[in-house]
Amino acid sequence: MKIEGKTAIITGGASGLGEAAARMMVEQGGQVILLDLNEERGTSVAEELGKGAAFIKTDITISEDVQAAIDFALEQFKQIDIVINCAGIAPRMKIASKKGPHSLEVFRKAIEINLIGPFDVMRLAADKMLSNEQNDEEGRGVIINTASIAAFDGQTGQAAYAASKAALIGMTLPVARDLAGDGIRICTIAPGIFKTPMLAGLPENVQESLVKTMPFPSRLGNPQEFAMLVQQIIENPMLNGETIRLDGSVRLAAQ
Repeated sequence: MKIEGKTAIITGGASGLGEAAARMMVEQGGQVILLDLNEERGTSVAEELGKGAAFIKTDITISEDVQAAIDFALEQFKQIDIVINCAGIAPRMKIASKKGPHSLEVFRKAIEINLIGPFDVMRLAADKMLSNEQNDEEGRGVIINTASIAAFDGQTGQAAYAASKAALIGMTLPVARDLAGDGIRICTIAPGIFKTPMLAGLPENVQESLVKTMPFPSRLGNPQEFAMLVQQIIENPMLNGETIRLDGSVRLAAQ
């Protein structure tokens, strides 16, 4: 699919990986609808990107919010061609410790934001994509989810996070099969350790220790490198039903 003239809905689009994907889309001649809870940052990014971008404050755990964002996208740009799900949280809590058992509230919140929210965005956006005209590759849309390498080698305290991201990966092939007959593709990216606001919240010594585990490149990933893969998935018609690790070959240790 050619990006020029296409419209993408991007959850978590106000910062980090989502913002990088939005900037790539606009640079390539596309339009973006940024969905995020951070109204100040979302508005600022949309204004900076210009007429090819718009922001709507959205809580993806509230289906009415998601439907409103879908309707807003159609009002702004008439069509939805691409979904890029980047919104997420990464709680850390052991399943049981001297502090007591893992909080069910924390687990549910991780599932709601990292799994149910993206699923809701996918199902509602895909419903609109069905009406799109076929492009020259007989395609109608592309969906990209963001998982994590924690889905494969989650660390201590990452049960909720790893479970939610593994479920996204588990959905990838069946969703691809559901939508194949209508020309809608889906892939999932499993990023490694990237420079994002989520990582910035960790202590400096923790960040330094993470860098030391990176084989090559021996550094944190740049959000722009995530956006490069997003672009390739959109443009390459043979990428479908696949989960791609983007991690510099790192494998997470237990701690």
